Parts: sequence; C-alpha cells; structure tokens
Amino acid sequence: MNSVQPIPVVVLAGFLGSGKTTLLNHLLGNRGGTRIGVVVNDFGSIEIDAMSVAGQVGDSMVSLGGGCLCCAVDGSELDAYLDKLAAPVHRIDVIVIEASGLAEPQEMVRMLVANENPAIRYGGLVQVVDAAEFDRTRAAHPETDRHLSVADLVVLNKTDRVDPAERARIEGEIASLCAPGTPLVGADHGRIDPELLFDRRPWTETRGQLSFEDLIAEAADAADDAGGDGRDAHADHAHARYESVGFTSDQALSPRRFIDFLDRRPAGLYRIKGFVWFGVPGHRERYEVHAVGRFLRFAPGPWGRGERRRTQLVLIGSGTDGPGLLRELDACREEFPEQAPPESMWGVLRYVAAADRGDDPAAEGAAPPEDDPAPEDDPAPEDGSPA
Repeated sequence: MNSVQPIPVVVLAGFLGSGKTTLLNHLLGNRGGTRIGVVVNDFGSIEIDAMSVAGQVGDSMVSLGGGCLCCAVDGSELDAYLDKLAAPVHRIDVIVIEASGLAEPQEMVRMLVANENPAIRYGGLVQVVDAAEFDRTRAAHPETDRHLSVADLVVLNKTDRVDPAERARIEGEIASLCAPGTPLVGADHGRIDPELLFDRRPWTETRGQLSFEDLIAEAADAADDAGGDGRDAHADHAHARYESVGFTSDQALSPRRFIDFLDRRPAGLYRIKGFVWFGVPGHRERYEVHAVGRFLRFAPGPWGRGERRRTQLVLIGSGTDGPGLLRELDACREEFPEQAPPESMWGVLRYVAAADRGDDPAAEGAAPPEDDPAPEDDPAPEDGSPA
C-alpha cells in the first residue's frame, strides 16, 4: 500500500487560537483504521492527557518545541522527521503537520515540494480561520491575507459563535482574499469530515494497545460522565453535511476535457480522488488523481495484472449538483483515445511531479512545455497547484 503510493502530507495552518489542535484531535478521533503520522510544534498543545502513557505515541508523533517548522534553515530538519514517519515499518497512511500559529505556510509548502523523498508527497494546505476573531486577527496580523491566498482549503471554524449575517459577511471577505475556486468549509469545534483530506480505512487489527482514537473516545466519554457539554468527536456527524458522488467509465476520458472539468470545478467540490484511464498513445498508465480544494496532483502508475482499464472517481463536496457533475464527466468520455495526439496530455502532465514524468527532452510529447516562472508569492507550479 504505502510501499507503492506516496504518503500525502497535509499542512494544517492558522493563527493562534483558530482551532487547529481541536481540528487535529477531531481527525485523530474519527480516522477509522487510518494510520496518521503527526508533526506538531508543541506536543503539549495536544489535549489528550493519556498520551503521556508510555508507548501510546511511539514513532508516529514528532514534537518540535524549538520553534516554527518554517524556521528550519534549509528544511533538512523537517525532511528528517518526514523520512522517519515515512519508513515502511510504521505503515503510515497520511501525515498531518500542525504548524505553529505564527508559521509561514507558504514556506512550509515550498519545503514539502522540494522534499526529494519519493515515499511522500505534498497533500494540500488547510488554513483554519476563527470566525469569531476574523476581523481582529486580520488587523493584528496583516499577513492573514497572504496566507489565505495560498490555501488549498479554508476551514471557517467556530461558526457557532457568529450569527448567519456575520458568517455570510466573513465568507464573502475570505472568498475575495482566496484564489478563485478555493473551497470554504464551515465548522464548529473543528468538526469536518476527515474524508475531505484522507481516506478512512476499516479497522483490520486488534486493538491490544490504546490508539489515539481510543484515547480521545475515552476522554470524551469521561467528559460526558462528568456532565460535559456532550460535544465529543463523534457527535454531530460532520459527514452529514457533505455529498459524495461516484463516477465509473470503462471508456477512456479525454485529457483535455477532463482538465477543463477540473479547472471549472465548483468551489463546493472539496475533494476528488480515484484513478483515470486516458489511453493516449505513450500514456497508457493508470493515473491516480488527488485534489484537495484547488490543489491537484496526478501520479502515473502501472495497472495491476489483469486489471480492467477504467476510470473510477469519487467526488466529495457540499452544495454541489451531483447529477450535473456526472453529466460533465460523461461529456469527458473519449471514443477513440488511440487517435489523440501526445500533446493532448500536456494539461495532465503539468500536474505530475517531474520525477514521475520521467522527463526526457528527446521523447516526443513526454512533457509539457516549461511554464513561465511562478510569482514569488505563489507556490511553484511543481507543487501540483494551479499557477
């Protein structure tokens, strides 16, 4: 599993008090059988007292108490921690980095994009915003606008603390600061559907030793027994707020029409995952597609022995037109993919890591033309984000 597919690394950013730790705890408490590696700046900020029990954290947790991750001079320190978590022995499925409240997320993205470990890949930047403190945060930290402009997904947290009119105003402000099409998810107490960021796997192993999920569940049960407010990680099921649409096609998809569909995807479509069959000469691999917000990445790989050539996609969003999305995907089908010219794949290859493209200037149609240099304030195109 992880020996074949690189591990996505999701950056969880936001200013102090925005609710990053609460959101992380929610992800850990609703992860199913998914093995999550966590990198945090301050171990003490994880509000699970039982974590101090020997053996509970092990090698799946890395603590950086000496400063922001983005303060590493050349990124080698973070690289070393990621290399450790990505070791096959840990069988990690996803890594979540909880950045310091004063971190520069853009620099963290650059560090991850520059990481040369083939076992990991950048999985998107999630910016957490405190709805109740939004205006004060912008006034005290003008860099808020820049952080929002590079986010792949924005979580507007603590929506229960503002009235509907105020929430609508804040959402409008955020939309004006973000790149066009950047999804905005509303949440209270950090409760978002983990499926927006990673796949939850079923439990397949005996819980002989307490896990993060066990610890959080026990803490929530204890709070309920003590007369708490009942807002534990499993209450108010977040998944009820989202819709999931599946699409399957035994017919190849046109790379140009599919990229056009992705470029025009609605803001409410938070995540796309699955595999695509293009069938273009020279590009007959299975293309894994992964999108979180506006972040997009394709990864070519071999088909399994006897595996049927087909496209299988899952689209997760809120307020989206499911039947309309399926109609648009139906329109992407290509009857004669073998007649498509190699350059029709250029739009797809732009979102494939150079190492996966196997760039060879002598190979006809092997890679798209070089893009213009990215603006200084935007992540380089190689990170999989639209320029």
